[in-house]
Amino acid sequence: MHMTQEVVIIIAEDDEGHARLIEKSLKRVGLHNSIQRCTNGQEVIDFLFRRGSGPHRRSDTAYLLLLDIRMPMVDGVEALRQIKEDTSLRKLPVIMLTTTDDPREIERCHLLGCNSYIVKPVDFGKFAEAIAQLGLFVSLVQIPGINDEI
Repeated sequence: MHMTQEVVIIIAEDDEGHARLIEKSLKRVGLHNSIQRCTNGQEVIDFLFRRGSGPHRRSDTAYLLLLDIRMPMVDGVEALRQIKEDTSLRKLPVIMLTTTDDPREIERCHLLGCNSYIVKPVDFGKFAEAIAQLGLFVSLVQIPGINDEI
């Protein structure tokens, strides 16, 4: 029995304009998944690790995280490190979003376990195109649920 599960897309992006552009671009390619928005790295960690008073992830839901690197409170690289070190969260697909194409930073994110890396071009058309390709990726791959029983 093959079941396709709704994937909730977590957008961790402190720039309101970029976040709206990501959402619009996802919808334009036919992805109408639920979106959970986080405006800093601490919100992402609290959501995924079920800490604090804000919203928390559900056990029966698959998530995909679009994680900006440069964010207040906790940066994306540190958030990625904490997520990938956790046995129940390490299968969560994480796509890094950043304005830098510094090869050392890209390498560091891959070593920590990110699944992909998208450089946010200043050209918004290219950025929208990158998100559209990401949308196609999301619609084609099976995203594992998070197993809390480990």
